[in-house]
Amino acid sequence: MIREAVVATVNPDGSTHLTPLGYRVSGEELLLAPFVPSRTLANLRERGFGALNFTDDVRVIAGCLTGRRDWPTTACRDVRCARLESALAHTEFDVARVVEDEQRPRFFCRRIRTENHRPFLGYNRAQAAVIEAAILVSRLDFLEPAVVRSELDRLLPAVEKTAGEHERLAWSWLEAAVHDHPRHRRPESHA
Repeated sequence: MIREAVVATVNPDGSTHLTPLGYRVSGEELLLAPFVPSRTLANLRERGFGALNFTDDVRVIAGCLTGRRDWPTTACRDVRCARLESALAHTEFDVARVVEDEQRPRFFCRRIRTENHRPFLGYNRAQAAVIEAAILVSRLDFLEPAVVRSELDRLLPAVEKTAGEHERLAWSWLEAAVHDHPRHRRPESHA
């Protein structure tokens, strides 16, 4: 099972890099498999630690994928990394071992600390739709435009029916990212 979280790692200049990333639980370890190339991959190789952030604010997920990475953070307790200030919970980790792969090296990570900050009250349908759309946006370079458009059209009713202000804003960022992507631009209508 792949779960979604926002991974915090440390950039070469010491700043925090936030990105949504699916992860797995493998026995006692967390399994992260960032794409080659990516800032998360480079940071994990360089530093060997980070924090998984669990959030119900889908703006963070959509924002990180659309160039809005400046979310408030606070220091972790046991690793030299920051975590999302608004996280419902977070897990601090360090890399125990790496299995190399040309597309997605697998980082097996040891949990160091998990803290709960606020209760998780569940996702509504719009939040789930935004998360699915964010996954599509993260793959715009290799998904066919017709597939992306079809999936967005399928997800849109959940946003229209159940979204709050945060979900509508996150959805608009993702729609703009699709619209602005060179492979996915729709031809202009001259009716």
